[in-house]
Amino acid sequence: MLSLTLENVRLFLHVLAATIWVGGQLVLGGLVPALRKASPEAPRAAAVAFGRIGWPAFVVLVATGVWNMAEESGKNHGAWMTTLNVKMAFVVLSGVGAFLHTKATTPKARGIWAGVGTLGALLALLLGVQLAG
Repeated sequence: MLSLTLENVRLFLHVLAATIWVGGQLVLGGLVPALRKASPEAPRAAAVAFGRIGWPAFVVLVATGVWNMAEESGKNHGAWMTTLNVKMAFVVLSGVGAFLHTKATTPKARGIWAGVGTLGALLALLLGVQLAG
């Protein structure tokens, strides 16, 4: 059996948090129509419940992302650094979109900000896979 390393743990925590943050948004978005049929209040209740898990996952993503950058400091040049900076912009977009989704007061605004947050999360995930390369 291979030895478990601190790098394995770091990457595991980062990927686990990403599955919760990104996957949770996708699942919740897919459930909204069924939740609305069950009760008009159900989507909001589900979103609040997800927030209790999703936001801590986002914090873990940011923390392990900083840890990843520190460990990968030898790669901080050229195209790798440009890709990292673009990824970080999408991470910020994801967090801001999700936060504004929670503060929106109209269904249209909630939908727009949910889309912005989810798109940012998906693009950050794609670029993270590219960086891990």
